[in-house]
Parts: sequence; structure tokens; C-alpha cells
Amino acid sequence: MHSDGELSLEAGLVALKQENYQLAIAKLTPVASNPENASANLQARVGLVMAYARLGQIRKATVLCQILTESENTQVKEWARLALTYLTKRKKNTKNSTNSATKFVALDNSQNSAASKLGQSVVEAHKPKNTVAETTGDGNSSAVKSGNLRNTAIPSVDYQNTMIAEAPASVSGSFFGSTSYTQTPSSSIYWRQAKRAKVWQPLRKPKLIPLRLLALGTFVSLFWLLREIVNLATGFINSALIKLPYLQPLQLLYRNPTSFLLIVLFIVIGLSPWLLDWLLANFYGQQELSKDVLHGHSRETARVLQRYCQQRRWQLPQLRILPIAAPMALTYGNLARNARIVVSQGLLEQLADDEIATIYATQLGHIAHWDFVVMSLVLLLSLPIHRLYQQVSTWGNKKSEGMWYRPITILTSVIYGLWCLLTGISLWLSRLRLYYSDRLASEITGNPNALTRALLKIAIGIAVDIQQSEQTSWHLESLNFFIPVGYQQSLSLGSLAGQMPFETLLIWDTHNPYSRWFTINNSHPLIGDRIQRLSQIARHWHIDPELHLNSQQSFQVKRQSFLLQIAPFLGIPFGVVFAGFIWLTWQTAFTFRLLNLKWIYDDWTFVIGCLLISFSIGMVFRMNSFFPDIKTASVQNDHNLPNLLVNPSTLPIDSIKVRLAGKLLGRRGTGNCLGQDLILQSSTGLVKLHHIPLGQTVNPQDLIGRQIIVTGWFRRGATPWIDIHTVQTQSGKTIHSPHPIWSIVVAFTALLWGAYIFLTG
Repeated sequence: MHSDGELSLEAGLVALKQENYQLAIAKLTPVASNPENASANLQARVGLVMAYARLGQIRKATVLCQILTESENTQVKEWARLALTYLTKRKKNTKNSTNSATKFVALDNSQNSAASKLGQSVVEAHKPKNTVAETTGDGNSSAVKSGNLRNTAIPSVDYQNTMIAEAPASVSGSFFGSTSYTQTPSSSIYWRQAKRAKVWQPLRKPKLIPLRLLALGTFVSLFWLLREIVNLATGFINSALIKLPYLQPLQLLYRNPTSFLLIVLFIVIGLSPWLLDWLLANFYGQQELSKDVLHGHSRETARVLQRYCQQRRWQLPQLRILPIAAPMALTYGNLARNARIVVSQGLLEQLADDEIATIYATQLGHIAHWDFVVMSLVLLLSLPIHRLYQQVSTWGNKKSEGMWYRPITILTSVIYGLWCLLTGISLWLSRLRLYYSDRLASEITGNPNALTRALLKIAIGIAVDIQQSEQTSWHLESLNFFIPVGYQQSLSLGSLAGQMPFETLLIWDTHNPYSRWFTINNSHPLIGDRIQRLSQIARHWHIDPELHLNSQQSFQVKRQSFLLQIAPFLGIPFGVVFAGFIWLTWQTAFTFRLLNLKWIYDDWTFVIGCLLISFSIGMVFRMNSFFPDIKTASVQNDHNLPNLLVNPSTLPIDSIKVRLAGKLLGRRGTGNCLGQDLILQSSTGLVKLHHIPLGQTVNPQDLIGRQIIVTGWFRRGATPWIDIHTVQTQSGKTIHSPHPIWSIVVAFTALLWGAYIFLTG
């Protein structure tokens, strides 16, 4: 039986062979830092050299090679020296190359071949009978195979403490067999690298009352929701017991659960740091982050934490790390002294020293403003539900052919809906608190420009992670409300980065006069809005901002278009006015004994009927504008997608007709039964897809991973998306999405229901 270290080594080498270098690094890192198994330690370090080199992280590969040159194994030492020569030359070539989206660096073929042959001999000399895994290049190289190198002495050097953080780059080809490499957007994009403030005055203290009231309102709403769920559950149980023979209802379940639920919630808040430690460790492999490792990635972060905590007379927050490639950070706890700041491995890898420090400073902001207490409670309650959703989805995928598939699909949808309901309560709080934390992070570090770069790099990293995994990962979805940048807003922005300047990509956020209205159902504020505020802080301190976002100019958008967009919701206040007018008319008629409708005006439920009727009228009123006919001659294609995204005068109601080709990404199986994770990867970028999964024998999720052609209506909101009209496969199969029909059904259902309430009272 293999030990945990051997299994991790095997998984890392397999990931290296499959060119999943981030996963390979995550698996090989703990093996390389464990000196107990010398053979596995050596193999892991060689594998890490290859992984870092293929990702373009030459400094890290160089440091590891220098350690391997101290090995007592002569073959390993010779291989490391040749590799070090290659890496040194490649590093010089990289420095001399120009900043561009793709950089080509010529390799020395003689060194390449020699290193390849030597790497092969290193392995073959120690190859056991049963190899655990094999990692090869692209046909002409083989750098490492697992073997039994029991007599190989490994220097006792912790390489993690000497690492230097760099932006990741994807390398095309193998380590010793490639003629070029291509950098990922975050490392190839031109960054202005605007300076920080050397001396700065404290900003005016913000008014924390709105944030505190919103946090209190979130807690009250959460309590009310949980109480209603408990009442519903206890009522259902007692109703079932009454109908069953020989059983009596439980009198305990008839009691008011308010006091008990409040006590439970306060106990949960008190235990939240340790409960979340356990949940995140078991669900996502969370581990402690040592100060030495953090210092290796960002020296400034340690100074920021130490200085600010001393000013506030806090204990240093406990540091945690998630072995996740997507860049993310979150904070949980109930007091400053037991707060935890969690970052992912991807954040440490993809952000620079000062950028990491600003992200940690934003987490200090959540602690200082105390909004992390309520958000920790939301996280603690929602994580187990999302985990249950994952498990039931996995179970449903195994039962896809049986009679239980449909019931499991319904159960999965219910659990997912409950999770959305719980997290949705914190929508406004999760959005507002980021403005406050950005402001405090700028004040702590004096570096709003680094925070600007950090937010943009996180968006790029999340988009890259989704493209590589070809779906929205479970951790991104479950932790979305608690991280600095949302995954949905990262799709288009992160995937289009490098194709045009950020000032252009963010122009809709900053110049559309109605842009903030469309964040009402978003967990994060507009990135353009946040960066604009950071730029204002930079100008206030007389430093040049990273992005020059002109906040003075505003594009004209027809007011009629916006009113038509919100027509169904405008029906709600009009419904109240209509109900008041009807009540006044009936009251007057009753006073003069002209009409007696006592059963209506004595029961105020008729107001709900008026609201439903007005809502349905608003939906019908905007129907034609929302779903215009799609004609082939007027559709936009893939190449027009960037221009559609940056047009600052568009609204969702404009319903731009598009026909885009690309690869369908998303989660497979029952975990995506509502079509909540459908993404089109076109030749220009990623865009969210909306589909109505009703009345269809074949759904778009059955086509995930295949090339498709999507026809529909592009809508530019806080999160750009396409309402699907048809999905066509390469074989000619066509799937229709009944968006217009579903809208008509909803409108007339609301109308009939409202009329019934209105007439019966």
C-alpha cells in the first residue's frame, strides 16, 4: 500500500504528464518539502523544476536547480547543472524580449538534447520494477520517472522559503523539447506599474452606519428565513404524523422556535472560527500558512500585518492557505483575535509582492469593520448545504440511467435553490463591504495602484481557471460571495484582457449612467467602479493612477430604454397606487351606499392581486423589445463580441442579435440541471449563457465540451450574458431555448393569479 507521500507524488507526476502544471505543483510541493522519504523528495523536486519551467516561472525553477546541484547523486547533480545552464540562458532571453502577448525564445538545441538524455539516464539508472508514474516531454525528452532512489542524499533546504512570486505563464511544449513558450495574459499584459505614495495623509473617515445597519439587516433576514424554514419543516412533520395511523403529533414542534433559534445562532457565531476551520480543511484541503512561506511570496505583507495589528492592538490573524489554482482570499471569525485570513495558492503565485499585500489589507478591512462576523455566519450555514448539493449531484450522475434520476435531479435543484436563498440574503452586504475594504487597504498600504492591478489579475486568473477546468469549479461557486472578485464578472473581463486596454474594457462600468442599477442581483460591485474610486484616491495623494478612467464624461442612454427595461418592476409601485385608488373608490361607494364590496376592502390581500396584475402588464409591455425576431442578415458574430462588451450606451433591453461559434463549457450532469453553469468559449473570450431547461428532451448541458453555434440575444449588464434562442451542433442538431414562451407563461400566470386574488379577496 502506498503512503500518502507516494500517492501525492504519483498524482503530481501524472498531472505533469497531462500538462496540468498548477495541479502538479500543488501535489509535488508537500512531497518536496518532506525530507523523510529521500527518493520521493528528489523526484518531487525534479518534477517541480519541470513544472515551474513549463509555466515560465524561471526563478523558482532556478532556485530548485541550485539545490539539486548540491545532491550527492552524481547523475542528478549533472542533470541539474545542465538544466541550470539552460534556465539561466532562457532567463536572459526573456529579459531581453519585448512586452507582447506572445514571446518566443529560442533554445540551445545542444543543451536541450544533452539535458534530455541525461534526465533519461538519471531515471533509468534508478528505475524500479514497478514505476509509480512516468512523466515525458513531447516525444524527444523524458525528464523524470519515479524510482527507488533510497541512497540519494537530499540537501535539507526548504525551497518554499526561498521562492519569489511571479505571474504564471503557460508554456507550450515540454521543458527540454520546446522551441517556444507563450505567456498567459497576466504576465504578458502591459502594466503601467504606477507608483505608490511615499507619504500620504489619512483619508477622511467613512461613515460606517450604512455598513453596520446592512450587517444587522442581513442577520435579521437570515434569522427570519431560518425561522420560516424551521416552521415549515415542523409543520410538515406534524401534518404527516396526524395522517399516519397510531401516531400523534409532537407537541414540542408546535412551540415558537424564535428563542431557541436565536440561542443556536449566537452559539454558532461563537464557534464559527473553529467550525469553519474544520469545514474548509475537510472540503477544500485548507492548511496553515507559515510566515516563512508567506515571506517568500510577499515580504511587504508581513510588515503590513504586523504594523496594522500593532496600531489596533490586535493579535496577528491566523493565516491559512487553500491548494487552489484560482486566485482568491477570504476572512472569517467572530473577533479580531481569532480571525483567519485565507488565500489560495493561485493568489500567491499570480500576484506580485505589493499586490498580495493590498489583498491582505482588504481582509484586515473586513475585520476592522466587523462585517466579517455576519459573513462568517452565512459561510458556515451555506457551505454544508453546497457540499450536500455536490454530493447529491455526484450520486445523481451515477444513477443517470435509473428510475431515481429524475427524483434526484429535483432534489438537487431544491438544495441548490436553498443555497441560493441563504447566500442571496447577503447580496447587498457582500457588495457594499468591498468598497469599505478597498478604501482601508489603500490607506494601510498607500498603494491603491497595486490593489487595482491585484483586482484585475484576480479576474484574469479566475477566467483562466474556468477555461482550463472547462467549468466553474465547486470552490469558486461556493466561496463566490466571500472573495474579492466574483467569478461571473471575471468571465468576459478576464478572458478579453490583453486584447484591448483595460480603460476600454471597463468603459461600460464607468460611463453608463444606469450601470449600478444592474448590480442589484450581483454579489460584487462593478470592477470599473471600484477601480475608479481607487484612481480617485491615487489622485488625492498626487500619484499617477494605474488606469486613467475618465469619470466626467457620461454617454447618453435613452431614459425610455431604461424604463422599458424595468417595466415589470415599475409595475409594483404602480400596483400599490392602483390598489389605493381602488380601495378609495370602493370606500366612497360604500359610504354613499352605492356598492358593497366588504369582503374585498376589509381584506388587504387584494393589494397582492393588484401587484401581480401590474407586474404581468409590465412584462407584456416589454416583450417585443426583449425578444425581437432574429434575422440572419442582422446578427453579430464572434469578432464583434469585444465591441459589444465595451459599448457604454447599451442596456440589456437592446437585445443585440448574435450568432457565435465556440466551445460549450460548464458542469456536467445533475449539478447543472438548471443550466446555471453554461459558458461559451468563443475565439475572442468567454460569455455567460442563459437557458430555460424546461420541455426539452435534449439540453445544452449534454453538449458540454463540444463545438456549437449559439444564436440568441446578447445583453450587456453588470454580467454580460446571452439569452439562448437556439444551439446548433456540428452534426446539425438544433436545441431551442423557450425564453419568449416562458416569459409569456410567467406573465399570464401572474395575471390570472392576481385576478383571482383581486376578485375573491
